[in-house]
Parts: sequence; C-alpha cells; structure tokens
Amino acid sequence: MLAYIIKRLLAGVVVIILVSMAIFALFWYGPSSPARPICLQETSNRCTPERLAQYEEQMGYNNSIVTEYGKYFTGIFTGREIEVGSSTIDCDAPCLGFSYRSRGLIWDEMITRLPATISLALGSAALYLIIGIPVGVAAARRRGTLGDKTLVTTFLFISSVPYYLLALLAWLYFTLIWDVPILGSSGYTPLREDPVAWFTGLLLPWLCLGLWGSTQYTRYTRGAMVETLGEDYIRTAKAKGLTPNKVVYRHGLRSALVPVVTIFGIDLGVLLAGTLFTERIFEIQGIGLWGLRGVYALDLPVVSATALFTAIIMVSCNLIVDIVYSGLDPRVRLS
Repeated sequence: MLAYIIKRLLAGVVVIILVSMAIFALFWYGPSSPARPICLQETSNRCTPERLAQYEEQMGYNNSIVTEYGKYFTGIFTGREIEVGSSTIDCDAPCLGFSYRSRGLIWDEMITRLPATISLALGSAALYLIIGIPVGVAAARRRGTLGDKTLVTTFLFISSVPYYLLALLAWLYFTLIWDVPILGSSGYTPLREDPVAWFTGLLLPWLCLGLWGSTQYTRYTRGAMVETLGEDYIRTAKAKGLTPNKVVYRHGLRSALVPVVTIFGIDLGVLLAGTLFTERIFEIQGIGLWGLRGVYALDLPVVSATALFTAIIMVSCNLIVDIVYSGLDPRVRLS
C-alpha cells in the first residue's frame, strides 16, 4: 500500500511538472507577445514595437525558454525578483508571478479567493451525495415500479436542462423577482466575519449546483445497485434471514459505491478547480471567476496559475480516490 502511494505521488509530480511546462510553452509561443498586455497598460494603450521590445527584454522574453522556465519553476520554491518597467517586484515563495491587471502577486490573490471556491465546492459536493445516492438506492429497490420511473424521469429532466440556464433562472427569480430572504442574497462572505451571511450567500448556489450535479449520481447509483442486488452474495445474505435494510445498505451499497467514488473524485476536483458558471452568475469571487477575468484581460500569469492549480487538484483527487477504493471494496487490492 505504501509503495503504491509513493509510486502514485511520484507519477503525480511528473504530471504536474509536464503540465507546467506545457502551460509555459503555450504562452511563450502564443500568437501574441506575453509582454504585450503589460506594455499596453504601462503606455496607456500606445505600445509601439520599440516599447514592446524593451518590455520583452526586461521581462526576459528574449532569453531562451529553458532559462526562463527554470526561473519560473525554481521561483515556486525559492522565490524570485520580477522586473517590470523601472520597478522590481520581490516575489516570495511560492512565486507564481504577478497579475498584469491588478499588479498584485498571484499567490496572494489566489489565497484570498480560495476559501470562496472551497466553500462552494464542498457544499455542492455534499449535496451530490446527500441527494443522489439515497434517490438512486430508492429507485433501485423499486426497480420497474411507478416510483422508480417517476424518480428516473424527474432527474433525467433536470439533467437535460443546461446548468447555466438553471442557475440563471434560479438567481433571477429567487434573488430579483421574489426576493426570498434566505435565498435572496448573493456573493461570498467569509465564514469568520458573518456565518449567517456566509450560509445565505451560498445556499442558492449550493442548491442549484448540488441538485443539477446529483442527477448523474442518481443514475450511477441506481445502475450499480441494480447490478449489485443481483449478485450471488446478496442472495446468500437474504437467505440467511438478514433484514432488507442490512442487505441493501451493509452489503449492497458498499460495493455499488466504488464506481460512484470514481466519479465523485473527478467532480470534486473540478469543483475545487473553480465552478465558472456558478461563480459568474452569483458573483462569488472564487478561482473560476478570477481565471475567467484573467482570460478577458489577457492576464497570462493568472491563467497559467489557475491551470497549474487545476492540475494539482485533479492529480490529488485521483490519488485519494484510488486509496479509498481498497476500503470500500476488499476485492480491490492496491500493490
């Protein structure tokens, strides 16, 4: 088990390094000079070719890509100095650069936005499981009945509605038209400042994202439970006289959760990496909205930082999922 974890950690580190190299190369060899945004900002949109060449030289874009990537990579662990125009910015470790738009350090801005994304992701992910798994189990236990068909049809209808439309309509009606007190507020308030405002500001985004995302967990749980309830060991448990609830929840659900955990690990990683539509519609200042604004402003350091953060989150979540496998299903052995 320990050898497997170490092997996966080393593989994850290699993947993250390769992703960082790919991101750096994409911006370096992009159709526009990486120094153009800062040149336009510094010269009030009068960036001449001569001025652009000066900024490219100051920011190191005339050097080889290997040299500059080495500075970028080592700066993550040791920090570095960044020259912009006539000023020099001290970037302490972990140094991911500085924002062209806000002129602030990337790491500092990311830390301020991370709590909003984590709060939104964990609340929505919890609703994925709280709603999706019980409904899926209930549908599987009533397979072929009217209740099963009603549940499947209802959740299929919800999943067929585009998420951005569902979230936009929920925000429009609950916030603007009806002004429901507990759902009417939007935006993120830090938990330590005001727990009530934190909860009410995230409740509607949680419900929208959690309800829409739980539909796939209903389908996967129902399919896995239908297959599991037909296994020989389930029939043996029934023959021994165990109660239906023990058969379903103690023996059947544990095995059925293995494919569900796979999907949940990936979905949790996506949520932690930034829920773009949710943060944009409900004006939650998280990682997703920050990265979107970086794309609009051609703020390449912000875009590269969010991409690297996404890679780290996805690799970490996949490792955790593989480890949880062996605890859910004894037939899965990690070596």
